Amino acid sequence: MDEPQRQRLHALLRVAQLRQLLLQRRLRKGGHGGGPAPRRACSARGRARRGRTDSNPVPQDGRPPSHPATRGQRAASTGRQEGQATQRPPSGAGGRRAAHARPVGEARQDAADARCLFVRGCACAVRATATFLTALSPLISLGLFVAPRTRAVPPSLPAREGLAPGAGRRCPAARPRGRALRLSSEGEPAGPSHPGHPAMAVFDTPQEAFGALRPACVQLTKAQTVENVAQLEARLAAVGAGALQELQEYVLFPLRFALKVPGPRRERVVQRVLQCLSAVLLGTRVRSPRLLRELLSELCSCLPAPHGAPAPAEELQLAAVRALLALMHSAQGDAIVALYQPSCLPLLGFAVSLLLGLAERERAKQIKLAALECLQVLLLQCECQEHRCLREEEAQRCGDLFASFLPGVSIALSRIIAGDVKQGHRTTVSAIRLFYQIVGLVMADEQLARVPKQKEKPSVEQSRIAELIVHRGPEWSRSTSEKLSLLLRKIVELSSVHSHWKVRLELVELVQHLLSNCRLSLVDSFTHLLKALVGLVNDENSEVQSRCNEVLQGIAEQQVIAQSRALADVLSENLHSLATALPRLMNSQDDTGKFSTLSLLLGYLKLLGPKVNVVLNSVSHLHRLSKALMQVLELDVTDVKIVEDRRWGCVGGYDPSGSVQHGVQKGRCQRKYFRFFTEEKIFQLLQQVCRVLGYYGNIYLLVDHFMGLYSESAVYRKQAAMVLNELIAGAAGVGVDVLQEREVSLSMDDLKGSIMSILEEYTDQANWYLVTSIDTEEISHEQLSVPRSGLAALPGAASSSILPSPEQHITTRTMNSNVWQLCIQLEGVGCFAAVLGREFRLLLLSALYPVLEKAGDKTLLISETAQGTLVDICEACGYDSVQSLINENSDYLVNGISLNLRQLAHQPHAAQVLGTMLRHSDASLLPLVEDVIQDVLSALDQSYNDQASTFLGVLHSLMAALVQWFGLSCSKEHQQRQAAEGQSRTLSHIQQEITSQEVERFFLDYIKQKQIAEGNFSDSGDEEADEVSPLAKPEPSNCDTEGETPLPSHAQLAKDVMERCIHLLSDRNLRVRLKVLDVLELCVTVLHPHGNHLLPMAHRVWPALVTRLISDDPLAVLRAFKVLCTLAQKCGDFLRQRFSKDVLPKLTSSLLSQAAASARAGPVYNHTLAYKLQLAVLQGLGSLCEKLDMGESDLNKVADACLVYLSAKQPMKLQEAAQSVFRHLMRVDPDSTWLFLTEVCCPHPYEPPHASLQPVKLRGMGRQRNEFTDSILLLLEELQQRESAGAQRAPPP
Repeated sequence: MDEPQRQRLHALLRVAQLRQLLLQRRLRKGGHGGGPAPRRACSARGRARRGRTDSNPVPQDGRPPSHPATRGQRAASTGRQEGQATQRPPSGAGGRRAAHARPVGEARQDAADARCLFVRGCACAVRATATFLTALSPLISLGLFVAPRTRAVPPSLPAREGLAPGAGRRCPAARPRGRALRLSSEGEPAGPSHPGHPAMAVFDTPQEAFGALRPACVQLTKAQTVENVAQLEARLAAVGAGALQELQEYVLFPLRFALKVPGPRRERVVQRVLQCLSAVLLGTRVRSPRLLRELLSELCSCLPAPHGAPAPAEELQLAAVRALLALMHSAQGDAIVALYQPSCLPLLGFAVSLLLGLAERERAKQIKLAALECLQVLLLQCECQEHRCLREEEAQRCGDLFASFLPGVSIALSRIIAGDVKQGHRTTVSAIRLFYQIVGLVMADEQLARVPKQKEKPSVEQSRIAELIVHRGPEWSRSTSEKLSLLLRKIVELSSVHSHWKVRLELVELVQHLLSNCRLSLVDSFTHLLKALVGLVNDENSEVQSRCNEVLQGIAEQQVIAQSRALADVLSENLHSLATALPRLMNSQDDTGKFSTLSLLLGYLKLLGPKVNVVLNSVSHLHRLSKALMQVLELDVTDVKIVEDRRWGCVGGYDPSGSVQHGVQKGRCQRKYFRFFTEEKIFQLLQQVCRVLGYYGNIYLLVDHFMGLYSESAVYRKQAAMVLNELIAGAAGVGVDVLQEREVSLSMDDLKGSIMSILEEYTDQANWYLVTSIDTEEISHEQLSVPRSGLAALPGAASSSILPSPEQHITTRTMNSNVWQLCIQLEGVGCFAAVLGREFRLLLLSALYPVLEKAGDKTLLISETAQGTLVDICEACGYDSVQSLINENSDYLVNGISLNLRQLAHQPHAAQVLGTMLRHSDASLLPLVEDVIQDVLSALDQSYNDQASTFLGVLHSLMAALVQWFGLSCSKEHQQRQAAEGQSRTLSHIQQEITSQEVERFFLDYIKQKQIAEGNFSDSGDEEADEVSPLAKPEPSNCDTEGETPLPSHAQLAKDVMERCIHLLSDRNLRVRLKVLDVLELCVTVLHPHGNHLLPMAHRVWPALVTRLISDDPLAVLRAFKVLCTLAQKCGDFLRQRFSKDVLPKLTSSLLSQAAASARAGPVYNHTLAYKLQLAVLQGLGSLCEKLDMGESDLNKVADACLVYLSAKQPMKLQEAAQSVFRHLMRVDPDSTWLFLTEVCCPHPYEPPHASLQPVKLRGMGRQRNEFTDSILLLLEELQQRESAGAQRAPPP
């Protein structure tokens, strides 16, 4: 046997002897039996050795006896026998007798030798064994154990804490029987064993548990192998929680011994031992301070040193950290209190440094998380419910201790937080949480306030330990705060932009914790903390947003800023610095950075709350903030489409239902484009900034300051107007989001006074009548020289221009800027109306007229914004619709229009107001404006050379309104009446029998009409009179009564306007002529039901209209052709001869001359004016022929002119328009149209029905397929289908 084995054997012998002596001492203290206990024990041992029997014989089955003394004797004897068995194996009965007959002196000598060896090499094991069963305490389960079955405590056991002497008494610390500890294959607690397991009983009493655990413990002490640890784990699985608590130190001894065995460690064994140790600690409670310190030291020795030998396996490190965590969770009572004493500071520092190194150095996520969790428990920041909160004096003492660790802990944790993203968000979250917990404990304001200014002088014994303890005086607090400020800045910058929302949420918790506990000690860090908090208010994650709002709301409710002058000063300085840097940041950052910067600005203002008013009283702060807003809100006015988008005619202006919207969305604001940002949410943040300023600030001071900027320069005018609008909304509390209410609410009189001053500045002529288009600049010189080329010069029509080139001093950028300024001011008027509500009715006298002016503006952006403002005014003032708004205020509006029309040179926009009123009202307005219309006509007669374009705009609005109010209904009734009469005549003709006289009369009329169509007539005047006379006869009508009855007022107005148009059709200004043609078309529509008045007016207008058709600019030709189509539709065959003689030849020749150009043109030709004119003529020519009932010769001319457009070489739309002409010709004369088409292309031959008849020969028969074939075949097929459908509908003869 070698020397190590011999030493191990002697140590085991000494352990057994000590167990016997300790148990005998305990029995003596319990008072069992008489006489001195040592003598009884010796006599008992003597009897055992001599093989004698007594009243309590030792059982042979190995179970522990019921009497403790006998059990102790058996334990000592068994231990000695096992120790001897290691030297020589027993050999039958002789061996057993020799063992029993061994002298007592030899046993004592062996014990003495074992004692010497044990003192030399195993002092720690002696201390652990000497305390066996002296630290029994009540069991408090940690969840892996359920207390065993409650049993009566035998009266022989001594009374201990948690054990009451006497039979039938129960252990108060034991819970009802439940589960026993069960370990998994890896040594981790795996849950309860099955209650009905047949092979494993639950040992509830210490006696049973001792007998079950003792062999495994002894075996593990002999040999530290994985199998022996597994055997102990298996035995532990059958032990109840209460019994295990009683035997805690006994079970821990072999495990601790395995960790301290000299020589190289086997990692698998150590890992399995640590796992088993964790399971035991999790199932018991450590109440001995000495045991807690020793276990902490032993477990720390299993962790790798920061700079030493190679680190062990990750599994072993994880097991060691978890064992430490289980130890700290199991420590209770005096043990945990004794650990956090100055004397234990080195041990705590050693453990903290090891765990920090592990969390920072290791790459495995599980080890990092476990180390951080263990640090959290070690620093008394555990969040589990089983650890009670520290009392005030305990927290003060711990703060003093942990102050020594603060530099190292904070720096290491900051490095972990700033680590690679690959470490995972859970590691970062745990590090942030531990950081603010330890900082919040050490730097707590309440603790620092109780720290004496001078450090207490320690005693001589504690002088060395006292040198390690930091005195948290004012100087230390100030120095530490400065250093922590650097770390907090780094943490805030990194965590606020972290990709995972849980990290950002934990950052909010950091700010909340430090603001609550360290608002005085960490005042230097509040810049970064508040920046983090307000920067996350608009986080993309809803949970982060809500938590931020809760924290901010709590700060506001607690009045943290209001009660702390230092915090208010910090916020005001931060606000000033941010306002100074805002233009630079908005110019250099991306949209995400800009959003964060503006969120920070808004958060500062919200946190300041009522203190904003104090900050704005500073000239420097107000100047910096206002100039920053002016620069950030600069608009991008380079878009040419702003000026190009025009409002033509009366689009979107008529809604007879009288709804509020009138095609305009409620509260519509035009989308603005800014120079420094593009996202709409950034503009919304700026709106909130302005509204918060208006909510908390002095409204008179702010309005006066920004009105000064408005008047100071045109560069700031648009931005200042936007700010003023939002200031008023914020002052009224509209759409503003704040954390706390203002101290004094703003009265309605103060609000109204500010609004009136802003309105007066907005509607001033210098700010309201701005140049927004070239039209405005050219009002005084509208002369335009256009070559009167007409239909004969269509190839050059595409290059002609309507508008002259603008002068260079008014740029597009300037006009765009003016357009946006007017839109912002109009939005401001709508905002003011929404703020004042019905009180705004008092301001309608000064606000409604200018808004109506802009609603009639030709710039689309301005007119749409003004219409949206009208909707806002209606809703604010309680009007049902814009129509109701205008009708109820029409008296003073009409009066203003009448006065301004008399001074048209100075008030050129009165016509726009009248036009807007007409577009947005109904027929009830006509009696009120009739006199004004007469004034307009009189003014037009007097100054048509200068103001014709303006007046024609008003007349166009008037005629469009009359068509909307009267024309459509009467026209529909007239058409229905004519259709009914035509149907009745058709039915009567079909029902009548055709006689020979009627056939003769038909042919005579046909010959006569043919002669007239060919021009063979004697007296054209008589013919024309014959044509007019039947139409001039009065006919009954639902709309009016013809003859001598005077015209209705609206028809009379249309007739008066048409007379002016006749004179203005020959104006030298193309723009005027175009407007006249538009008005003339509407006049014809209004006068349509009154034929006796319409036909003479058509006769008068015809010469000037023909001139526009045959010798004018292509634009005028196009517009005049539309008027001609309207006249033909309303007047019928009254214009047949005139059209055939004056217009049709020009139209056909023009179509024929342009066919070649359009056939060889490319896709660009579709955008030319010549193409548009061709298309308009082809689309209207067929309906003209049908409405005018043209003769055969004229139809042939039309067919010849349109045939070339059936070619496949022509643009598709021109082909379709030409096909529509032939469809109309089919309705007029289907036979002639069929013959004409078949002469060009006949799809199949026609056989005669009888042999005596000659075969039909058409020129189109037998021709090869050409460019006209597809269109002609399509038309012939449609014609055949039409005749077949007509034959089916015809009644039988």
